[in-house]
Amino acid sequence: MLRSMITVHHLETSRSQRVLWLLEELGLPYELKVYQRDPKTRLAPAALKQIHPMGKSPVITDGDLVVAESGAILEYLMERYGQQLAQADGPVPTQPGTPEHLQCRYWMHFAEGSLMNWLVMKLVFMTIPKQPMPFFVRPIARALCKQVQQRLIDPNVAGATAFIESHLSQHAWFAGERLTLADVQMSFAVSALMSRGEQAASCPAIAAYVRKMEARPAYQRALAKGGPVIMSA
Repeated sequence: MLRSMITVHHLETSRSQRVLWLLEELGLPYELKVYQRDPKTRLAPAALKQIHPMGKSPVITDGDLVVAESGAILEYLMERYGQQLAQADGPVPTQPGTPEHLQCRYWMHFAEGSLMNWLVMKLVFMTIPKQPMPFFVRPIARALCKQVQQRLIDPNVAGATAFIESHLSQHAWFAGERLTLADVQMSFAVSALMSRGEQAASCPAIAAYVRKMEARPAYQRALAKGGPVIMSA
C-alpha cells in the first residue's frame, strides 16, 4: 500500500525546523512548503490559517490528517514511523517505565514550558526599543525594557542555562546516552539560548552539545532545506 506524502508547512526561522530534522533523521520523504513572515510584523502569513485554524507553524499534513504543535508532531512521527525507520545512530523511541523515557518526557515539556517563554520574552523586550516611536519615548522604552530584562527575564534564563549545563555535563544527550525526541524538541530552544542567553556561550557542555547536534548530517540537510533556525532581534 502506498503511503501518503507528508507535507511540512514551514515558517521561516521557526520551531518547525526541528520537524525537518526529525524527518531527515528518519529518512521519511516529505514535501516542504515554506511560508515567509510579514516583513513588518514578523508574524506568520494568513495563508497558514487555510491549513490549521491557529494559522501558526509548525503544522504537517499526512494524507487527510492535520497535526499542529511541534511536540505533538514529533510524537506523532515517532509513534507512527519511528519504530520501523529508526537508524542505528538516529533518534530512538524510549520505552515507558524507563529512566530514559521519563527524562525524554521531561525535556519535551521543559523546552516550551520552562525555557522558550523566557527566550521569547527576551526577544520581545530586545525588539521594543527598536520599533518606530516618538523620539522622547524611546529612552523611556529602552530603560523599562532593560529593567524587565535585568530583574525578571535574565535571572530565569540564567537559571535554566545553569540547569542545562549541569545536565549536559553528565549526559551525552538530553535523555541519556542516545539521541531521542528530547533532543529534537530541545534543539530550537538551545539554539535560541545560544543566540539570546549571554551565559550559554561560555558553557562548555552546552557548546559541545550544539557542535555535536549541528554536525549531524540530518541536521545539516534540514538546515539547508529550511533555512536559518533563529530570527535575529
